[in-house]
Formats: sequence, C-alpha cells, structure tokens
Amino acid sequence: MFKFARLMGAPRAFGAQARKFHRTVARRGYEEEKAVLDGLSSQLTESDVSRLAKMRNIGISAHIDSGKTTFTERVLFYTGRIKAIHDVRGKDGVGAKMDHMDLEREKGITIQSAATYCSWDKDNEHYHFNLIDTPGHIDFTIEVERALRVLDGAVLVVCAVSGVQSQTVTVDRQMKRYNVPRVTFINKMDRMGANPWRCVEQINSKLKMAAAAIQVPIGAEKDLSGVVNIIDRQSVYFEGSQGEKLRVEQEVPADLKELVEEKRAVLIEMLADVDDELAEVFLNEEEPSAQLIKDAIRRSTIARKFTPVLMGSALANKGVQPVLDAVVDYLPEPSEVLNTALDVSNGEKPVNLVAAANQPAVVLAFKLEEGKYGQLTYLRVYQGRLKKGMMITHVKSGKKVKVARLVRMHSNDMEDVDEAGAGEICATFGIDCSSGDTFTDGQVNYSMSSMYVPDAVVSLSVTPKTTDAVNFSKAVNRFQKEDPTFRVHYDKDSKETIISGMGELHLEIYVERMRREYNVDCTVGRPRVSYRETVLGSTPFEYTHKKQSGGAGQYAKVMGEFKSTTMCDPEYVGATAEDDIRFINNFQTKIVGGKIPEKYLLACQKGFDESIQKGPLTGSRVLGVHMLIDDGQTHVVDSSELSFKTATQFAFKQAFMSAQPVVLEPIMNVVMTSPTEFQGAVIGLINKLGGVIQDTENSAEEFTITSLCSLNNLFGIASQLRALTQGKGEFTMEFKEYQPCPPQLQKKLIEDYAKKGRKD
Repeated sequence: MFKFARLMGAPRAFGAQARKFHRTVARRGYEEEKAVLDGLSSQLTESDVSRLAKMRNIGISAHIDSGKTTFTERVLFYTGRIKAIHDVRGKDGVGAKMDHMDLEREKGITIQSAATYCSWDKDNEHYHFNLIDTPGHIDFTIEVERALRVLDGAVLVVCAVSGVQSQTVTVDRQMKRYNVPRVTFINKMDRMGANPWRCVEQINSKLKMAAAAIQVPIGAEKDLSGVVNIIDRQSVYFEGSQGEKLRVEQEVPADLKELVEEKRAVLIEMLADVDDELAEVFLNEEEPSAQLIKDAIRRSTIARKFTPVLMGSALANKGVQPVLDAVVDYLPEPSEVLNTALDVSNGEKPVNLVAAANQPAVVLAFKLEEGKYGQLTYLRVYQGRLKKGMMITHVKSGKKVKVARLVRMHSNDMEDVDEAGAGEICATFGIDCSSGDTFTDGQVNYSMSSMYVPDAVVSLSVTPKTTDAVNFSKAVNRFQKEDPTFRVHYDKDSKETIISGMGELHLEIYVERMRREYNVDCTVGRPRVSYRETVLGSTPFEYTHKKQSGGAGQYAKVMGEFKSTTMCDPEYVGATAEDDIRFINNFQTKIVGGKIPEKYLLACQKGFDESIQKGPLTGSRVLGVHMLIDDGQTHVVDSSELSFKTATQFAFKQAFMSAQPVVLEPIMNVVMTSPTEFQGAVIGLINKLGGVIQDTENSAEEFTITSLCSLNNLFGIASQLRALTQGKGEFTMEFKEYQPCPPQLQKKLIEDYAKKGRKD
C-alpha cells in the first residue's frame, strides 16, 4: 500500500514515465529474452564465459558531422592501436585511420563503414573491442543497417550544439529495429553554444528513450577541462598534449556541487522508472550505493530502456576514455544478446543460438568489399568457431567452400588469425556469396535473417564515354554486389543504363569511383525520380480473353473486384499493425464450384505479379492495390495457364484505369540548418520548392527548419542553399512517404510515357 501511495505522489521524474512503468511492451519483450538467455547460459563452458565477458562488439553512429570518425580516431589512439592522431580531412597528409578511401578524405565524410579491433584495460582487466565506424549521411544508410545487424551495442554520438538531428532520429530507429542498446556521447562540448542538458532533453522527447547524464562538465565551451562522474562524485581532468593523462580527484569543484547533486537525483529517479531493484530502494526513500546505480544502469541499458549520457570533446581530446569505461560497464557481452536463426530443414523454425565454441558453427556474411586479393567478406561468428582451412557450407546454395585465409580487419589493414570464436567479427577471401548469406560447418542447416534494405528513390542514366564496356560492366556488377541499395537496370525503351540509389550524393560517389577505380568516364543524365502508381477507388471487373488462330486457341474469363488497399481491413489484406496498408499489394481468389481450376489460379497470380511491376500510367511500379478474382470461366480445349495469365494482365490494366488511378511521387523529410540571419531567405527557398514546414527550432546563433518537400523539386538544392547562406547552410533529407503528385505533373508524366510508347 505504501508503494502505491508513493507512486501516486511521486517526484517529477515519476510523472508520465511512471504510468508506463508496468506496461512497456519492449520491457516485457526483453524479460522474455532474458529468461531464454538464462537457459542458454547453461550450455556455455567456463572458457566461453571468461572469453565472452571480456568482449564487446560496438558501432559508432550519429548524424553527419557529429564527430564519429574523430571520436573513433581517439579511441584507437588511447587503446594503443595507432601511434598518432590524424586529421579527418587528411590535411596532415595522412588522414583518419578509419577513412581510408581518397574520396572520404577529400570530402571529409565517411562513405563506407570500417571495422577494427582494439583492447582496453579497466580495473586491471583486459577487454577486447570489435568496433565499426559507420557513415552519417542518409545516402549511405545501408552501411549503418548492416553494421547494426551484427553488433551487440553502440555509441550514439550527439553534437552538443545541434542536438538531436534528423539522421540521429534515423540511426535511433535503426538501433531499435535490431534491438541494439546504446550509450550516448555528447560531443563538441568545447564549441560555443554547447548545451548538453538540451541534448539530454531531446533524447528523451524526440527519440522516446529514457536518458540521463552520468557526468557534469567542468568548465564550459573553450574552458572545458574535464568532467565530474556524478555516480562516484569524482572529478576527472584530461591532461597531456593529447588528453592521454587522466587526473582523478575525489573532490567535486565547489561551484558544481549543487548541480552534481541535482543531476544525480534526476539520474536515480529516471532509473527508478525503468529498473525494479532501484525502484524498490527509491520508493523506500533510501540512498542507493554507487554500485547499485551502476548495476541498474547496466540492466536497463541492456534491456534497451535507458541510455547513460556522457560528455566531452573528441577533437579537444577530452572525455573519450570514460566512454570506453562505459562500454565495458554498461553494454552487453555477446552472450547477453539473444540471436535467432531459422532452421531451414525444419520449416524455418526459429532456433536460439548459443555463443559457445563447442556448438555447430553459424556465421553471417554481412559486408562485401573488393580487395587487392579478391572479394573480402566480413563475417560475424554467432555460434561455434571458424578455423583457417576448415570447410564451410553456403546455406543458400548448399555448396562447400574452404576458408583459405582468416583475418581481423584494422580499417584497410589486416592481421592473419588461425581461428575466430563465437561473438567475433572477422573477414576472409575467396568466398563467392552475397551480403546477408549464412554459412555453417555442415552439421546444421540454419539461416540468419537478413537486414532491412530501403527502396531506391533517385535514378540516373549513365553512358560510358569509352567503348570499353568490360570495365563498366565489372564496376556496376561489383557495386551492386557490395551495396544492396545501389541498383542497375537496362531500360529497353530509352536504350539507356539506369543506376538507382538513395540520393544524388550516393550516385555521384559511385560514378566517381567508376572513374577512379576502373578508368571509366561516364556521361550522366539528369537525376530521375522513382515514381509509383496506385488507385484511389474501387471497381468490379470482367474480362474475357479469346484468341483463335487455327487449332487450339486461347480462352479465359476472370471476374472480381479491384480496389485500393487503403479501403481494406488490415487483417483481410494480411498486413501487420506496423505496415502502411497503402503500400501493400494483395491478390486473392475466392472461387467456388471449381469454376477456375487451381493450376490456372497460380497463373493468375503470376499475371498480377508481372502487372504491378509496370503500371499503365507511366510504366512505374504499382503500390497498394487489391485484386480479388471470385468468378470465371474455362474452355475444355482452349483454356491454359497462358490464357489465364494474359486475361489477368488485361483485366488488371482495364480495372486499374477505371479505379481513379494516380501517380505517386516520393516526399522527402528535409532538415535545413543555417545561421539565424538567413532564416527569411531559407523559408523563402522552402516556399519556392513547394515544401510544407513541419517544425522550426531556434537557438542563439542558428535555426533548424524541418519540412516535407517533393523530391522532384530538390535536385540542385545544395548549391541553392549555399548561395543563399554564403556557404554556411547545410541540409539533410530522407525518404518520408509517397503522395499523389500534382495534376499538372501527372498529366505531363502520362503524356511523356505515351509519346515514348508511340516512338517505339
């Protein structure tokens, strides 16, 4: 009774969060995972337990230019993997270790995720980190997807000035998709206008993730000298030419004592919302010990209910070492993460994997690269062990291949190893596979689930200037294999090669890589938007296909209803609650009395599947239509599978044109940031682009505008924004949704498609 009364009259942190305390779905989900993990732990040997306890697989993720690679460079320096810190943009002639491509150093951005390993000593214990530095630009989002797919934890880097930005939200969504716990590092604390408390507030409100600081900065902006660990009430100062010397004092600076106690109380209250053991202590109004707080942070972080927030400046060499300590203290080891495979031999029944060396080996190929020794395949070992010289089975093809060489990666360098155990990330050569393929040692037939691959939104036509088509073909084949978001097809109508990707920068990088790596100069056409087609209404259809040309002819009759899936019940369509019903294509048959035999219904399905690939209006892919065949007629002699496939295709086209057809265009979520004096000009630009402003945030020196704009209007926006803001403005955009395009544009697209058809 006391606890109930205390809950009702709880302090401020027990407000809305307390009401979620006993009903969080994610919380229940992790408790189920924990019960399974506890059962699996009995299969681990003592050597497995001691080895895995000292291992962490982590990724560094953030918005563009938040300092991920700068942070990673410091991690490698402080762990002894590199002997000197180098500039990210390569101004010192060397460049950051993890940005090994010339293009990355020239542009100052990360294009490909890079893996490395390092060791960190804490409390006289030696810990092994497998670390992946990921890109921040939305165009290279697949690199983040495949890194998070195989990692057990992550460090989310947030800029102290800009706070939670658009790509931060995207990365957060990706972490939640793969159930990756994270610690948060607020970077650039030495910059003017740095406000870590606003960042913590935004993590709570924008990312919907309980977060609280476990540090308070000593000094502000250019006077930043260290941090106070509010759990142990210790002051940590970063000294030496590169911040490598840590001076720890047991006293908190006098001017920070009040703030430290206030933030400590907030931390405890926040943890009481998400951790049962600490809630017990808090509700009894007892003072929790430092160890109890640390244990609660670890439990709630691994359960993905909380993220501890640390602060510093990677560029100023301050605050990085405590983040490494936090990775050890709060992020999970491989045996604390539940990984599930599908048993192909048993109807794809889910199987929980055990990170034990004596189990059958299960390995996932998550990234491919073309190296100087051939295809380099990055592997994550989930179960068992991988040894140099052993034979492994490619689950998809059933072929056996030999692991001729096994290496651990250090960016573009590598170190040969004889074996890799469960939980390790390694690489090998000479294996022909695709990204997302699974390998086993042949004892089991398990397949890991693949990663999420977003649809391409921008296309370009490319034509090699030289007659050497071999190198061009090699380049596009390699890039397609390495990057699932990069797609290539030959348009028979326009006689052009079309490359498609996530944005202008994405395709620009690949065209430049063709020139540099394969000596292929290309003529590039204007970017094209990937339109889609759908219907808004519904209509009955009846179509009879007859063809007689001597001998056996063709006869098929199909009848039914054609409509938009927005008008269907989600359960009827077969969608889940998370799906956008508008984007689901559905084909159903409800034939009574055997009017159409089963074998012909499969042909009808095939006709529908082919029809949605190329819509009647503009030849674009069709989304969100529901076709139901509930009646029909056959002929004893003339009916065939081809007849019913053809009848379905004609019925589809006929019904589609009668059900209020529309062309859909991609709408992008655009975030522009610029100094305050240019706010009027930027708003004018958005209005000119036909954008709809969703949100505006103003700080002392800059503003951020979030808007929805048609991708069709956004080509060349980078140069326009730079011109308006004297080169000081920046923007990011990502795909939001498809919406019907304006009538005048739809009319033009339909006319252009009709003209092209007449020419052919």
